[in-house]
Amino acid sequence: MFTRMLYGYSTFCQTLFFRPIGLLTVSLLLTLTPLATHAQQAPPAHDYPRTVLYQGILHPIVTFSQDAPVVNFKNFYQVGFPVGVNIWKTAKIGYSLEIVPFIRSEAGVSRVNNVLFHPGVLVGLGKGFTLANRLAFETGGRYGVTPVLNKTFRRPGPVSYFLAIPLPVRFGNDRPTSVTIGFQFGLAF
Repeated sequence: MFTRMLYGYSTFCQTLFFRPIGLLTVSLLLTLTPLATHAQQAPPAHDYPRTVLYQGILHPIVTFSQDAPVVNFKNFYQVGFPVGVNIWKTAKIGYSLEIVPFIRSEAGVSRVNNVLFHPGVLVGLGKGFTLANRLAFETGGRYGVTPVLNKTFRRPGPVSYFLAIPLPVRFGNDRPTSVTIGFQFGLAF
C-alpha cells in the first residue's frame, strides 16, 4: 500500500515538477497534508500515574466573616501566584501539592504578606472538570480547607489552560472564621 502511494506521489511530482504552478501546488499539498492529518488525529490517551505541573494567578474577590465583607480591589489589592504539581493515579483520583505566595499592595506599599502551603486530593469529574479538596496552612497563622472547582481547556501541544473557583475557609490566629470567593487562571504543563 505504501509503495503504491509513493509511486503515485512520485508520478504526480514528475508531471508537475517543471511547471511553476505545479511546484506551488505540490508545495502547498506537502504543507497542508501533514496539518490536516494531525488535526484529525484523536488526542493520545494518558498513561498513569501522570504528573502535571502548573502555574497561575489567583485573585481573591470577596471575603465574608462576622465582620462586614472585605472586597479586594477596594482599599487594597491582593494577588496570589500558585505553583504546583498534580500527580494523577488514575483519571479519577490524584494528589496535588501547591504553594501560593500572596502579594498585598496597600497605601502605595507592596509586600509578600503570606505564603500558603496547600496539599490536597484531586477528583476528576470528567469533561475537563476537577474538584480539588485542599488543606490550607498559611504563614500568617491561619489554617483551614479550600475546595476548588477547576476546568481545564486542553490544547494541542504541551500547554493546557485552566480556570478555577477556589472557596477558602480559614480559622485560627484569634480571628473569626472566614470564607473567600476567588478566581484563578493558569497554565498546566
